[in-house]
Amino acid sequence: MTTSSKTSILILDDEPIVSKRLQPALEKKGYEVESFYDSSVALKRVHERNFDIVVSDLKMDGIDGMQFLTIVKELSPATEVIIITGFATMETAKESMRKGIFDFLAKPFKLGEIQEVIRRADEKIRKAALLSKA
Repeated sequence: MTTSSKTSILILDDEPIVSKRLQPALEKKGYEVESFYDSSVALKRVHERNFDIVVSDLKMDGIDGMQFLTIVKELSPATEVIIITGFATMETAKESMRKGIFDFLAKPFKLGEIQEVIRRADEKIRKAALLSKA
C-alpha cells in the first residue's frame, strides 16, 4: 500500500460514463481514486506513482488494457489489476489471468459487482501488508 492509509485506485476507461459512475461511488467508500480516459496519460501517471488497485478497460485506442496491465505489473508487482471489458472472450480472460490480474469483469456490470471485486482486492492487499509487518 502507499504511505496514505487510503487504498489508491486508478481507473482507466475510454468510456467516460464508467469513471463518472465508479469514481464517486468508490470515493464514498473511502478509496482515493484517480480516473483517466486516455491510456497514454494514465501510463504517465503510473510511472509517477504506484496505485494499490488498477481498474482498466481492455479495448482502447493507443495502449490497450493488456499492454497497460503488463506495464503496471512490471512497475509495481503488488498492484492488483482488475480488467473490465465489453469484449470478453475466454482467450482474453486466460491471457489476463496469466499476466497476473486479480479479476476480470465483463461489461455491462452492476456497480455492486465491481465494488465487491475491489473490496476483495483491498482485503488481499491489507492482509499482505499485515503479513509483511509480522
